This record gives sequence, C-alpha cells and structure tokens, in this order.
Amino acid sequence: MDRKLLDLLCSPDTRQPLSLLDGKGLEALNTAIAAGNLQRADGTAQSQPLREALITRDRKQIFRVDDGIPV
Repeated sequence: MDRKLLDLLCSPDTRQPLSLLDGKGLEALNTAIAAGNLQRADGTAQSQPLREALITRDRKQIFRVDDGIPV
C-alpha cells in the first residue's frame, strides 16, 4: 500500500488514523475467517482470507485492502 495514501486515510466512523495490520494480526484474522467467526459491517460473513488489511488505532475496526486499494 502506498505510504502517502495510508497517511491520508482514517476510519469513516471514528476518524481514527489507520495503520497496516502486521503479519501476526493478519494471521489471527484469517484464522477467525476460516472458523466462520468474522462478520463484515453489514452483518454478512467474511469468507475469503485477507492478504492485507488496515486497522484503527484502538484495534476495533479492520478494513480490507484489495490490490493496494482500501475497500
């Protein structure tokens, strides 16, 4: 992910800055996805593992990144 873009991004809900989720966090997240324990904000299940993700400072919100683009 482009560093300049990352510096501009924040959570749309809380306005907290975002940072890249580290490898250990991403592994834990993908384990939860595989177990069916992770839901998107709209309540649907996240079924595909993530390659990259952003996380808020308080670690309560995670945003997936697809092909370098936060979605």
